[in-house]
Amino acid sequence: MSLPRYSKYSDSGVEWLGEVPSTWGTRRIRRLFEIRKRICGAEGYEVLSITQQGIRPKDIESGDGQLSADYSKYQFVEVGDFAMNHMDLLTGYVDISPIFGVTSPDYRVFGARDRKVCFDKYYLYLFQAGYRNKIFYAFGQGSSQLGRWRFPTDEFNSFEFPFPPIEEQKEISDFLDHETAKIDALVTEQHELISILKEKRQAVISHAVTRGLNPSVPLKDSGIEWLGTIPEHWEIKPLKYVASLKGRLGWQGLRSDEYTDDGPFLVTSEHFTNDKIDWDRCYHVSQDRYAIAPEIQLREGDLLMMKDGAAMGKLAYVDKLPGPACLNSHLLLFRPSSGRFENRFLYYVLGGPGFKTYMVRERTGTTFFGISQESIGAFPFGLPPIEEQRSILNFLNRETCKLDDLTAEAESAIALLQERRTALIYAAVTGKIDVRGLVGVQSEEEAAE
Repeated sequence: MSLPRYSKYSDSGVEWLGEVPSTWGTRRIRRLFEIRKRICGAEGYEVLSITQQGIRPKDIESGDGQLSADYSKYQFVEVGDFAMNHMDLLTGYVDISPIFGVTSPDYRVFGARDRKVCFDKYYLYLFQAGYRNKIFYAFGQGSSQLGRWRFPTDEFNSFEFPFPPIEEQKEISDFLDHETAKIDALVTEQHELISILKEKRQAVISHAVTRGLNPSVPLKDSGIEWLGTIPEHWEIKPLKYVASLKGRLGWQGLRSDEYTDDGPFLVTSEHFTNDKIDWDRCYHVSQDRYAIAPEIQLREGDLLMMKDGAAMGKLAYVDKLPGPACLNSHLLLFRPSSGRFENRFLYYVLGGPGFKTYMVRERTGTTFFGISQESIGAFPFGLPPIEEQRSILNFLNRETCKLDDLTAEAESAIALLQERRTALIYAAVTGKIDVRGLVGVQSEEEAAE
C-alpha cells in the first residue's frame, strides 16, 4: 500500500525527528505529561507487571520471577495511566493500564496534563515507537552490557515529541488501530500455522519411532503405558543398554576468570540453537581444564541433553566438531555402545512426548528440577533392527525438513509483518505519511471486497 505524504514540511529542529508537517509543532514531554508518584502505603492491591505484551497482573503467589518483600512501598496505577519501565530501554516497555493496581516504585507512572490537546492513544503509539525503534536508547544511561539502560527523569521530561493538532492525533490513532489490527490478525494466522506444523512434526516423529513405517506389520503390547503397542519384531530396551551415558557431576561450573579467548570449546545448553550447537557462541577453556575429564570430551555423532533446570530435556546433536570440546556439569552425552544403534534415532525418541512424560514422573526437586543419570538410563523404548532405524531416520529427515522449511517461511512472514507494523507506526506518528481520512475510505473498500 502506497501512502501519500503531506504537501508541505518544515524542519522540527529535533535531530531524531527531522522534518514534520508544517502544521505540526513539537513539545517537550514535561509540557504534555505529568509524572504521578502515589505510594499506596498498604498491602493487598493488584500488583502489575509492565511487559512487551502490555500491562498484566503479576503472579506473586507462585514465587516465579522477581518479588518484593514489601508491596506497601509500591505506587498506584489508575486505569488510563501510562506506566513505563524506564529502567530498561532494551527489554522494557510502556503501556496505558486497563486495570487499577500498583507497580514498582522504580517505574514511571504519568498522564496527560490536558486531554483537550493531547490524545492518549496517539502518544502511546509514539512512546511505544520510542522503544521499538530505539529512539530513546540514544538518550539513556547505564550499562548496556548488563542489560540496564535507563531513561532518567530529566532526559525524559526534556525529550521532544511531535505535536499535531488534536483532531489529527485522533485520525492517526484510528488509522493505526485499523491497520495494526489487520497486521496482528495476519501474524496470529502465521503463529497458528506454526503451531499446526509443530504438532504435525511431533506426530510424524512419534508415530515413526513407536510404530515404524510399515502399517501392516504385526503389533504387540509393549507393556509400557506411554508406548502402547509396537511392531512385533522390535525389542524393548532400557536406554543404558544401547548407549553409554556420560556426565561429570563433580566437575562444577567454571568461574568467568577461567574462560579463555581460545582453546577447547566448553558447551552449555545456552549454545543449543535449533537442536544444534552454535559453536561461535561457545566458551573456551584451557587445554589443562579440558584434559581433566576425558569422559566428557565430545565426538561427532554425540547426542547432548540438559538434565536439570528450566531447560531440562533440551537436546542438541553434534553433527560437526570444529575442534576439541567438552561439556559443563549440567549436560549429559549419549554415545552408541554397539553397532546396533543409531544416535540420531535416540534424538527423535528423546524429543518425543513419551520421554517428556517420563521426565516429569522421574524428576526431583521442588523449584529447581532435575533428572538423575540413573533414571535416564532406565528409560525403556522400542528398538528396531539397525537397518530399520536407518530407514526411519531417512524418512524423518525428509519429512521434518519439509515441515521445518514451512515453519521457517511462516517465521519469516511474521518478521516481515512485524517490521511493517513498526515502520508504519513510526511513519504515521512522525508525519512521514499523511493518513488523514484514510480509515473511512479503506473500510468502504474492504466492505466492497
